Amino acid sequence: MTMTAQEYKERTSRSYKLLLLFAMGSMTMMFAGIVSAFVVSKSREDWMKDFQFPTAFYYSTFAIILCSVTFHLAKKAIQKDNRQATTIFLWLTLGLGLSFVFSQFKGFEQLMQSGYFFTGPESNIATTFLYVIATLHLVHLAGGLISLLIIIYNHFKQKYNSGQSLGIELGAIYWHFLDFLWICLFLFLYFFK
Repeated sequence: MTMTAQEYKERTSRSYKLLLLFAMGSMTMMFAGIVSAFVVSKSREDWMKDFQFPTAFYYSTFAIILCSVTFHLAKKAIQKDNRQATTIFLWLTLGLGLSFVFSQFKGFEQLMQSGYFFTGPESNIATTFLYVIATLHLVHLAGGLISLLIIIYNHFKQKYNSGQSLGIELGAIYWHFLDFLWICLFLFLYFFK
């Protein structure tokens, strides 16, 4: 029995979405392990007290939330064959993603200016955890930015339309995941310092 083109497309779409879900699940488990180590380490004598969260992390949180919104709007626009709006929203997502990265590095800079270092004699276990968590999120975001650049390239090659938007859908799912993950990490670090 042969598959129709539509059945093949649906099966391929389900397979890619399942692979993405497995990848996101493994990332979640990695961050859960780091967070649990953070919680266990909090009972140490050398844990920092009166930690002030960098203001740049607030801006980066706002930027990544807007990234999810613009990516969602890009997906909706391509599903309506509105190429111009899709282009605008994809470029906005890229700009906001880059501003998230910039804000994260500004946050690291603010941490160092406040005397919180990743390594060396001035460092402690709490700041090391903070740097590791933020850096790992940036690494995953780099993957999101690379996939976004590929999506933008494919969009300009006119590979997406209302009948074929899988790449943009997968990208949007991943960005929503990154957004959710950062918000969870941000709230955890903010309230459980």
